[in-house]
Amino acid sequence: MPEFYFYEPSKGHGLPHDPFKAIVAPRPIGWISTRDAEGRVNLAPYSFFNAVCDHPPMVMFSSSGWKDTVSNIKATGEFVCNLVTRPLAEKMNQTSAALPHGVNEFEFAKLDAAASRMVMPPRVAEAPVALECKLVQIVQLHGTDGAALDQYLTIGEVVGVHIDPDYLKEGLFDLLATRPVQRAGYTADYTEAATGFQMERPR
Repeated sequence: MPEFYFYEPSKGHGLPHDPFKAIVAPRPIGWISTRDAEGRVNLAPYSFFNAVCDHPPMVMFSSSGWKDTVSNIKATGEFVCNLVTRPLAEKMNQTSAALPHGVNEFEFAKLDAAASRMVMPPRVAEAPVALECKLVQIVQLHGTDGAALDQYLTIGEVVGVHIDPDYLKEGLFDLLATRPVQRAGYTADYTEAATGFQMERPR
């Protein structure tokens, strides 16, 4: 058996690029829409995003730095997660630009904003799925040494779900048919989910 390459992250990886994000991948993209206290809209993608439980349904995303998205959620207690698909990938990427505070990323990326039902932030009209969320908790992360990090974990409870009926097949949501896009490691790396398989859990 070959000897594995081993490194301690605190001492550096010794490779051309940090492999961590390529190892913990692919990751769904949290395309988060919010409003600030003045009602201005923001839309931004987050590559550290996932579901955390299902009863009640909750999602989380993590932000490097106290960005507009986190600030808006702190102020209003609401946000929307929009599903990123291959036809929307380039526009999602545009919304990751470092734009001045108050710039509407929907307008910048030429996306349509659709009204939500349970929260004030709009959803991306072109996205086949949107999750309306209410804030549960914002947690500032700490390292093993106890030092506070400029990293913020936001957890929200899903209070409303929008699904394009074209992707409901006999009552089941067909995720692969939407051509979902995920982050897959380094700066420009993404994947599009196109195949899957079924496997029953042991009883």
